[in-house]
Amino acid sequence: MYSMQESLKSVLEIQELDIKMIRLMRLKKQRQGELQQIESLRSELKEQQEEKKQEIENLNKEVISLEAKIAELNEKVKTLEAKQSSVKKVEEFNALTQEMTGAERERINLEQQVSNLVDKKSFEEEILEKIKTSLETSETNSRELETEIKSSITRINDEGSELKEQRDAIVKSADQPTLKVYERLLRNKKDRVVVPIENRTCSGCHIALTAQHENLVRKGANLVFCEHCSRIHYWQESEALEGTSIATKRRRRRVLTS
Repeated sequence: MYSMQESLKSVLEIQELDIKMIRLMRLKKQRQGELQQIESLRSELKEQQEEKKQEIENLNKEVISLEAKIAELNEKVKTLEAKQSSVKKVEEFNALTQEMTGAERERINLEQQVSNLVDKKSFEEEILEKIKTSLETSETNSRELETEIKSSITRINDEGSELKEQRDAIVKSADQPTLKVYERLLRNKKDRVVVPIENRTCSGCHIALTAQHENLVRKGANLVFCEHCSRIHYWQESEALEGTSIATKRRRRRVLTS
């Protein structure tokens, strides 16, 4: 049978490992987020590049279409000029002149549109070059960073595996009912859930406790939960915790000098 303080001693050792693993998981998540940001930036630049290429291609098609219409109008004007040279009636001559004038006006309008489109295309090509440069620079600069982040994640995974092995070894000899209570609290809080009383205050939520509550924790007969935050309390100067990293400095000094 375990005394309550002995049960908590094993759980406290497990808690130290769990807190380290939680911190590692947070760091891993942060580093994975950095990788996602790098990939997101790269994907965004690639998307902008493809959109700009498509936009330029559409402008090219529009220019080609307008130039074809201009060519048709030029042919139309030539045909009208040929007809005009052979007509004898003034009315027919004037009608052809008016038609030629309309075709010329339409051609000038289309040529202006082409000029505007060519200017726009030139502007968009400059933007495309800037996007390409940004993408190349991003890929060059991020390559080393990505390698460092991935190496960091590998180290985190290795350290996490080592911590889990240590935890699994302690779990085998731990008091299972106490461990189950601890693990349930840990799932809810993702933080230390077995904490000492310091100056009659819960070191988890930092709310003052009663003298009666402190006496129950000192005795260590049963699990004692904080009435404010539900954490499990323990007494740092308990003999069962002598020599551990969680005992108070005063008790550790007492053990070393005895």
